[in-house]
Amino acid sequence: MTEQEIKTILQQVKSIALVGASDKPHRASYGVMAYLLSQGYQVIPVSPKLAGQKLLEQKVYATLADIPQPIDMVDVFRNSEAAFGVAEEAIAIKAKVLWLQLGVINEEAEKLATEAGLKVVMDRCPKIDIPRLGLEKA
Repeated sequence: MTEQEIKTILQQVKSIALVGASDKPHRASYGVMAYLLSQGYQVIPVSPKLAGQKLLEQKVYATLADIPQPIDMVDVFRNSEAAFGVAEEAIAIKAKVLWLQLGVINEEAEKLATEAGLKVVMDRCPKIDIPRLGLEKA
């Protein structure tokens, strides 16, 4: 994945399902979700534990399949082993992008999603890439 491809993804994506959302402010997923919301993205948190609650004013869903609207990107804050199952779910809901966060590396998930036509970004963080690529909104 080139820098330009990542930039294009971040410019085109509007709705992001954040899998592994946490209500703990010290967790990376919480900080990234708050940042993405501040940048104008629609972020839908996914967490079976928090389903039905609100997180940063957004309704939490138990699974990707429960989200009642199209999703452009699935941002994965789960361990590498769980990434394959999330990739299967992302394909099932016809997401366009599977984004595996820093430290989340799963070659099988990448292959599965790529073969299904999704763009895959692995071991990266949009909160780091957005300002680095000059896309940050004031």
